[in-house]
Amino acid sequence: MWWDLRYYIVIIFFLFLGLSTFAQEKSVPFLVNEIKEIRKGTKIVTDENSYIQLLNDLAAKLRFINSDSLLLLSKEAQLLSEKLNNREEESEALKNLGDYYSDQGEHINAIELYHQSLVLAKTLQNTDLILRTANNLASEHVYVGNYSLALKGYLENIELAQTHGNKSMEAILNENIANIYVSQKDYKQAIYFYEKVEEINDNIGDDLSSAQTMSNLAITYTEMHDFKSALTNVNKSIDIFKNNELWDWLAHSYMVKGKIYLMKKNHSLALYWYDESKLLHEHLQDERGIIELYNGMAEANFALKNDSVALEYALKSFGIASKIKSMDGMKFGSQTLYKIYKQEEDHAMALKYHEIFQKISDTLFKDENRNSLTLLKTEIDHKNQQEALIVENKKALAKQQNYIYISLLVITIMAIVGFFVARAEKIQKKLNLDLKKQKKDLEQNKLELQLSNETKNKLFSIIAHDLRGPIGALETVLKMLNRGDMDSSEFMAFVPKLKNDVNNISFTLNNLLSWGRSQLNVSTTIPSNVVLSNLVQANINLLNELISSKKIKVENLVSDDTCIKADENQLDIVLRNLLSNAIKFTPYNGSITFGAKEKDGYIEVYIKDTGQGIPPNIQKKILQENTNYSTYGTNNEKGTGLGLPLCKEMVKNNGGRLWVQSKINKGSTFYFTVPKGKRQRKKSA
Repeated sequence: MWWDLRYYIVIIFFLFLGLSTFAQEKSVPFLVNEIKEIRKGTKIVTDENSYIQLLNDLAAKLRFINSDSLLLLSKEAQLLSEKLNNREEESEALKNLGDYYSDQGEHINAIELYHQSLVLAKTLQNTDLILRTANNLASEHVYVGNYSLALKGYLENIELAQTHGNKSMEAILNENIANIYVSQKDYKQAIYFYEKVEEINDNIGDDLSSAQTMSNLAITYTEMHDFKSALTNVNKSIDIFKNNELWDWLAHSYMVKGKIYLMKKNHSLALYWYDESKLLHEHLQDERGIIELYNGMAEANFALKNDSVALEYALKSFGIASKIKSMDGMKFGSQTLYKIYKQEEDHAMALKYHEIFQKISDTLFKDENRNSLTLLKTEIDHKNQQEALIVENKKALAKQQNYIYISLLVITIMAIVGFFVARAEKIQKKLNLDLKKQKKDLEQNKLELQLSNETKNKLFSIIAHDLRGPIGALETVLKMLNRGDMDSSEFMAFVPKLKNDVNNISFTLNNLLSWGRSQLNVSTTIPSNVVLSNLVQANINLLNELISSKKIKVENLVSDDTCIKADENQLDIVLRNLLSNAIKFTPYNGSITFGAKEKDGYIEVYIKDTGQGIPPNIQKKILQENTNYSTYGTNNEKGTGLGLPLCKEMVKNNGGRLWVQSKINKGSTFYFTVPKGKRQRKKSA
C-alpha cells in the first residue's frame, strides 16, 4: 500500500498498550488503533489525506510521551504530504519536526523547520496554522536568549490573532510575553500582560487555559515574594489539572509549588512537592521541564545539608540544559554547582561554574534585550494614549449628537444642526491631528533614543562580555586568597590564566579607546611620511611574546625604501590588530608574512598567515559596518570583534580600503591600500 511504512509499528503498538494508565491524552489510543487498522488492511481509507492527518495528530499528542515516535510519525507524514502535494499537512508535519528538534536542543534545525512550515502556512493563508507555528518559532528565539526577536514575533502575531478573532492564540501569545518579562524581573509589566490573558480566558470560558495561566502567574508571585497569592493560584490550577487528568501541566504545577516552599525556606515541604512532580515526569519526555525540577531538588537538598544528593541533581540539571542548549537552565544550574563546590572547598570547580554563570548572565541580560523591552513599554504607552484619544473622541461626538437632538426642538433646527455638525467635524479633525502629531512625536522620540544609545550599547556590551568576565574571575580569585579559601600554591596555579586575561584586557582597552575616539569624532587624521618597514617591525617586536609562545615564524618582506603617506598612529593600530588576528588564528609552528607592493600612486600592503582560514559567510560579516563579530582562536584566544571594523575605518580615514582573501585550512591574507609617500633624503655633510 501507499502508506506501508511499517518499520515502527511495534513502537506504536507497545505505546498503545502503555497508555491505558496515562489518561491525559484520551484520544491517543483511538488514533493508534485507527492507524494500526489501516496498516493491517482491516479498515479501508478512501481519502489518503485523512491518513496523513491521523499521523500528524498522533505525532503532536506524543510530543511529551514518546519523542522517537514523534520524529518517525512526522517524517512519514512529511513524505506522504509531499507525494500527494498536501501543503497543509506538510506544514503541520514540518512544525511537528520543529517541535522534536526544539526539545532535543537543536535550535538551528528547529528554527529552519519552523520557517519552512510558516512559509507554507502563509502561502495557504491558514491563520490558525500561521499563529501556532509562529508562536513556536518565537519561543525558540526565547530558548536561545534572543528576546528581541521573540518579542517581535509575539507582537506581530497578536495583531494577526486579534484581526481574525482567535482569542485562544491571543491569550497564549500575551502569556509568552509576560513570561519574558518575568525572566527579566520586570514583574509590573509581566502582571500587565497576565491581566490581559486572564480577561481573554474569562471571555473564552476555558478552564484549562485559565489553569495554565494561574500556574505561570504563581511563578511570578513567587519571584515577587507574594507567597499567599502564589499558593492561591497554584492550588486552583492543581485542582483543574487533576480533574482533567492533564498530567504534564500537573507535574509543572507541583514543581511550582515546590519552588514556592523553597523560596519560603521550608525545604522539606519543597522536596515533597518536587518528588510528586518527579513521579509524573517518569511518564513524560519533557527535558525542559525537568531541568528546573532537578535544579530545585538540588537547592532544597543543599539547604538540608544533603550535599552529595544536591550535587547529583545539580549535575543532572546542568547536563540536560547543556544537551538541549537551554540558556536559563545552564545559568541556574551553574549557579547551584558554584555554591555546592564552594561549600566543598573545591575552588577550581567553583571558579569554573562561576565563570559559566557570569558569561550566560551577561548574554541573557545584555543591553539590547533591555532596550527592546523599554521600546515595548513605549509602544504600550503609545497604544494607551491612542485608546484614550479615541474614547475622548467618542465622548465628544456623543455630546455633539445630544446637542443636535436638542436643536430639533428649536424653530431654527436646520441652522443649529448645521452648526453642530460643522463643529463636530472640526473637533474630529482636531482630535485626529492631535493623534497623528502624538504618534509622530513618539516615533521621533523612539528613533532619537535608538540613535543616541547605539554607541553606548555597543560599548557597554563589549565591556560586559570581554572585560567583566576576566575582571570578575580575577576579583573572585583575589577574594578567595584574601579570605584564606586557597593557599599560595593554589593561587600560583591560576597566575598564567590571570596574566593572559590581563593582557587581553590591555589589548581590548587600547582598541576601545581608539574606537571610542573615532565614534565621538575626537580622533583626527594627520598624514605624514612614514617608513612602512619600521612600523611593521615595531609591531612584530611588540607582540613577540605571543609569537614565541606559539612558535610562529614572522617575516617582514617590506622594503626599507617603501614610504607611505598616512597617520602613523592610526596605521600602527591597523598593523597591530591585523598581526594580533593572524597570531590568534595561526596554529603552532605556522608562519606569518608582511609584504607591500607599489601600485599607481599607492601602496598595497598585505599580511598573510597559514592559519585555519575563514568561511565565506563569515568573511562578509567581519568587515560589515556596525558589527563586532568575534570567535575563538587556535589556542582558545578570545577577541572583542572591534579590531577589524576599527582597521577598516582607519584605513578608510587614510584614503584606502581593506579586504580579505581566505581558504579553509590554507590560511588568510588581509590587504589594505594607503597613499604612496615620499622618502626623505638625508642631507649631505
